[in-house]
Amino acid sequence: MRSIIGLRTAGALACAATLAISAANANISTSPLTGFTGGALQLKSAGPLAFGPDGILFVGDSAGGQVVAIDTQDRKPAKAAPINIDGIDAKIAAKVGVARDQIVINDIKVNPISKDVYISAARGRGPDAMPLIVRVRGGHITVLPLDNVKHSEVRLTDAPAPSAAAGRRGNQRMLTITDMAYVHGDLMVAGLSNEEWSSALRSIPFPFEKTAAEATTIQIWHASHGRYETQAPIRTFVPYSISGHEYVLAAYTCTPLVTIPFTDLKPGSQVHGTTIADLGAGNQPLDMVPYTRDGHHYILINNTSRGVMKLMADDLGAYKPITAPTVTNVAGVPYKTIANLTDVQHLAKLDNTDVLMLTGKAGSGPAWNPGPPLGPLNLETVALP
Repeated sequence: MRSIIGLRTAGALACAATLAISAANANISTSPLTGFTGGALQLKSAGPLAFGPDGILFVGDSAGGQVVAIDTQDRKPAKAAPINIDGIDAKIAAKVGVARDQIVINDIKVNPISKDVYISAARGRGPDAMPLIVRVRGGHITVLPLDNVKHSEVRLTDAPAPSAAAGRRGNQRMLTITDMAYVHGDLMVAGLSNEEWSSALRSIPFPFEKTAAEATTIQIWHASHGRYETQAPIRTFVPYSISGHEYVLAAYTCTPLVTIPFTDLKPGSQVHGTTIADLGAGNQPLDMVPYTRDGHHYILINNTSRGVMKLMADDLGAYKPITAPTVTNVAGVPYKTIANLTDVQHLAKLDNTDVLMLTGKAGSGPAWNPGPPLGPLNLETVALP
């Protein structure tokens, strides 16, 4: 079993973002920049990030109910170099003229071509917060100007309606987009929709049309809760190959690990994911990074309350579906907790040997949903365990 995002390998599917981008490029008959226009980019929020072909950066804008694609013009190949920046939130704050505690970092991703780091953030913490896209190149921090940039966008017509934050899960509109990945010419977008089964997974062809088709909506068995659920969004996912078939491997709050076949992702359909692991209650998974070491496959998962897990991924197809409450609160695919990796808020694969981490104290909310991390926030390069 190998991730579709990972090492560059000839022939069969391999776990490389670079391979996914290469394969998609080969299948695109038109330029990836088809439909791009110049001018001001209208973002209401900057959340999950993903890279596509030719250094194109996808930005999830939940508040705006859209995904935007930005031509970064960042296409010069380079080898990865260690990046270690203490207090990166304070440095970004200084660039935009606010106090450190007014910067919220939402995601980090590494451009697989240039190895530059891109950060989505907000200047401010209220409804009027300004979205920011930041680039880190060789230790130098730049805020990307969005007033004149080549871009395209796609509207998510089934996004939840905006509302005042209320109840246990808050404003559902801000969960329209929780994670993204570009695979084989499509942008996969996880989050919520306004359908009866609101847990959504969209497969959006790129270059974009003006609006996206209806999402696939998903039901899963939640072992920790002991019930089927259709309202909780996927929090993080990776495309993954299991026994020669392509799946979305998705993690949810409290913490089911679920497989969803690519072949089931049809607009407007309702599908049932298969739970293959329970990674523990009272927790929110944040990022997943697949990699290979010494001939074995692993997935690194950072979490709000359960540390960083090294999931054993050699034979994911061998684990029986979990369809009943788990007595021990942990079941299925085995993992190890990496004790020396603490306070990890975001992970991004830097290359085949190293991972980039954003570290800082968890926010002040409950363990399963602590909110934005507390500074100072540090960007660190660490060897894959």
